[in-house]
Amino acid sequence: MIIPLLWLSLGCAPRPEAPPTPALRIVSLGGPVTELVYALGRGDTLVGRDTSSMFPEEALRLPDVGYHRQLSAEGVLSLAPTLVLATAHAGPPEAVDQLRAAGVTVLLLPEEATAEGSRARTLAAGEALDRKQAAQALVEQLDAGLLGLSPLTKAPKVMFVYARGGVALEVAGQETAADEMIRLVGAQNAISGYTGYKPLTPEAAIAAAPDVLLMTARGLESAGGEATIWENPALMATPAGQNRRLIVMDDLLLLGFGPRLPEAARQLTSALAETQTSP
Repeated sequence: MIIPLLWLSLGCAPRPEAPPTPALRIVSLGGPVTELVYALGRGDTLVGRDTSSMFPEEALRLPDVGYHRQLSAEGVLSLAPTLVLATAHAGPPEAVDQLRAAGVTVLLLPEEATAEGSRARTLAAGEALDRKQAAQALVEQLDAGLLGLSPLTKAPKVMFVYARGGVALEVAGQETAADEMIRLVGAQNAISGYTGYKPLTPEAAIAAAPDVLLMTARGLESAGGEATIWENPALMATPAGQNRRLIVMDDLLLLGFGPRLPEAARQLTSALAETQTSP
């Protein structure tokens, strides 16, 4: 009976435990991505963020690894992340390759600045962070918020003006986040015929004849403030300039297409509605 007892004792011996899973340490790159991590309830896993990640306020307490398009792999690696969450805008590619070569998982979320892109980003982040139900709830909130927008009485012509470094003003054409947001709320982009951004010219401004100008808060500050805008002859020659119709919104809220997209759409819709009732 010695052998069976020995076999039984060996069979009942405790098996070696699997090594513990390393704690999740995330560096998020891109304002909308960082917002998503917090919105999904995983803000406690963040160990770093990029310069554009300015919401929510607690994100500002995280180490800043620089602008997500101009990364230093060494700076990111110094935070010992297990996961870098970003979009395809993150770069340069060499830095992303360095992160992966160092054994860090780099997950690139869908980048499209559209409502559909926001849904896809949310679901992909939920999958990566094991928050599928929370992600689905966010998508449902997004859909309900957009469906609940009050329609504008008419579609005003809106021109998004971007101040690049306080030196030159540019305007947004098609296939930009600004264009998508303008159309999302039922307004018209006053600029057509090209994609991306082009410098503002008097001829283009007069031809566009916008009813309303739209800017971000940091863009307006970079341009020198509202008084500087109304000193611009090209803008003053437009209906928007003549009626001093300027809407200013938070940069990330307006252009981020993150979890606060319904809030951004409501704010823009409300501001546009006010311009239609003002003299």
